[in-house]
Amino acid sequence: MVREAADARARAMSPIEDAVLCVGESERGPELHALAGGTACLYTARALGRERTNEDAVALIPFDEDSGVIAVADGVGGLPAGALAAGAAVQALQSTLAASRERGQTLRSAILDGIEHANHAVLESGIGAAATFAVVEIEGLRMRPFHIGDCEILLMGQRGRLKLQTISHAPVAQAVDAGMLDREAAMHHADRHLVSNVVGATDMRIEMGSWRTIAARDTLVVASDGLCDNLRLDEIVARARKGPLATIARELVAMAQARMRGHEIDAPSKPDDLSFVLFRPGRTPPRPAPGGSG
Repeated sequence: MVREAADARARAMSPIEDAVLCVGESERGPELHALAGGTACLYTARALGRERTNEDAVALIPFDEDSGVIAVADGVGGLPAGALAAGAAVQALQSTLAASRERGQTLRSAILDGIEHANHAVLESGIGAAATFAVVEIEGLRMRPFHIGDCEILLMGQRGRLKLQTISHAPVAQAVDAGMLDREAAMHHADRHLVSNVVGATDMRIEMGSWRTIAARDTLVVASDGLCDNLRLDEIVARARKGPLATIARELVAMAQARMRGHEIDAPSKPDDLSFVLFRPGRTPPRPAPGGSG
């Protein structure tokens, strides 16, 4: 009986598939993966027309059959080695979750430890690098957000009702939240790139939200500012709320890249790396070959 219980526990703690990490990739996706009993669609690409390394990083990390983690990190522009900081953040999170699973630690505690380890890893590089970071814990039909900086987490219903939007740790975003600045003006503000909280700072703080229920047809979006600085919130919601995830991803990419090219008068335009994950709960489809459009 003891041996059977141990075997059952080992099976329960084994991930249904390996973690997926995208670090420094020129472009990857849209790509579908099973995660936490649902389906995640990831995309990442370096900024259009730039030869430097993609400074975003993305991770999908299963914890057990019913839970897992989505993470998006964005190296802070203007500081050295943004790609190193973003990559170190998701890699530290992944390794900490793996160790925590072996110890039987809760996923919440593992995520908090993982973010702290990510901060230490970036600080210990000693080159002044930093990254913003958004992490989502998914367990069955509920989710909990964690974030540092201006990567955003959105949860929306099929009819377009916004159920969750994290408030970026940035002066412009906080001015919008306080009613001092309207959202359209913020999209064009000269200081919209400034952030007040980053991984790689001695005073980093983790903002953890409460549990939110994910309804069967809700869509979760976790994104770097390459998406959120080029598309208005209502545009993201209108496109992401329904339809096949891979189709949504391709259309969001096309819309964001068109904005980055600056061809639309009075539209927001900020050339940048572009990364996001779309997630829906429910039965997962067969996993396509890596790089497939799903």
